[in-house]
Amino acid sequence: MKLACCRRSWASLWLAPLTSRRLVLLFATSLAAATPPIVIQNATILTVTKGTLNGSVLIRDGKIAEVGEKIIVPADAKVIDASGQFVMPGIIDCHSHIAADSINEGSVSVSSMVGIEDVLNPDDISIYRAVAGGVTTANILHGSANSIGGKCTVIKLRWGKDAHDMIFQGALPGIKFALGENPKRAGNPTGQRIGAGNVQGRYPATRMGVEDVIREAFNEAKTYQQSWKDYNEKIARGEQATAPRRDLKLEPLVEVLEGKRLVHAHCYRADEILMLLRVADDYGFKIRTLQHVLEGYKVAKEIAAHGAGASTFSDWWAYKLEAFDAIPYNAAIMTRKGVLVSLNSDSDELMRHLNDEAAKTMKYGGLNETEALSLVTINPAKQLMIDNRVGSIEVGKDADLTIFDKHPLSNYAKVEKVFIDGQLYFDRASDLADRPERETEKKKLMDKEKEEQKKNAPAGRGRPAA
Repeated sequence: MKLACCRRSWASLWLAPLTSRRLVLLFATSLAAATPPIVIQNATILTVTKGTLNGSVLIRDGKIAEVGEKIIVPADAKVIDASGQFVMPGIIDCHSHIAADSINEGSVSVSSMVGIEDVLNPDDISIYRAVAGGVTTANILHGSANSIGGKCTVIKLRWGKDAHDMIFQGALPGIKFALGENPKRAGNPTGQRIGAGNVQGRYPATRMGVEDVIREAFNEAKTYQQSWKDYNEKIARGEQATAPRRDLKLEPLVEVLEGKRLVHAHCYRADEILMLLRVADDYGFKIRTLQHVLEGYKVAKEIAAHGAGASTFSDWWAYKLEAFDAIPYNAAIMTRKGVLVSLNSDSDELMRHLNDEAAKTMKYGGLNETEALSLVTINPAKQLMIDNRVGSIEVGKDADLTIFDKHPLSNYAKVEKVFIDGQLYFDRASDLADRPERETEKKKLMDKEKEEQKKNAPAGRGRPAA
């Protein structure tokens, strides 16, 4: 499923809480700058990987410095009393399209030369709303109009920063693949027979063609890879050689072959999942995540054997034909079969309550609390290969933390505060307190705009004589 990204008019900027802008100015300074430590006290701490405890978390220089039932509070520390509240790792969304000005380059079947990094939009209000839902990291994917789509970028939701400063430095880059209805429908958007009337097709228009496009692209990539290998060997021997012409479409695919770029593949049906795993095995690379993967429960053993992860929905079903066999037990079944599973949003709205989506797996499949929370924290971190930095509350990891007023798996839980790299990016109390001022300022700006429109409007024509 592909949802359009949010686009903003100038006036919608003022719908973004001014609180967030102030917090950015006050707190979101460079990590290199000296900031006083922060101690979150008297909280129930859901570490995800190290159990649950009642105690404190010490944040220093953007990192988790100490976690324990009793810690010594530094003299210069800012203390946050979280009595009765719950601290968990920042939520990680493995499939999102927020913060991007464009999603699909659908004019060609292989668009690996384009990349989301070039179209990141740090002013997208969805970023702030996601932070307000406890999300701190997101995998921003190209769309699914292509068998092989564009390059993906992992970002931290540092609202108020520019596009470059939102990029998760050190995260391996990704690329989007897509199977099924979306890429073949892009090839035949009318659904009529190719060549009938004025129907202009873009290969592929069938599921068979999707596989062929992927195989042919990697045939070309292997040839390109070999040409550079031959060139480098000649140079190493001291021979004169002309470098191959750079191909920006094939370079990312060579990175896939060499394990330097992660494949995130949009898919639904079991037969196509197996097809893609076979293709990857044939060419010697791994599928890092199967995205959506609504029939993953049918082939969970094969997914686990390949080593692919699965990033799915909790209970989305029947929104198109290839989603009709989806079941809410999918995540739990794949988990029990040894697949590394996460839950994603693919939606700027659903992104705001991924904790609730995780809770559904306790009802549908019997996962325990830690397993459920793992689906939106440590598991997507592992899938994106950033679990050494985020995904759990452990000493040395980035201080990406979310404080809830109730247990995060409760429907009644609300986010109170969100820290990213130890900086406060959301505070519910401040947000609520500043809303009247924001509304007043918004009204003034909109009234000013109306006056300017009236002033600049062309003179009206008189009514014609009877």
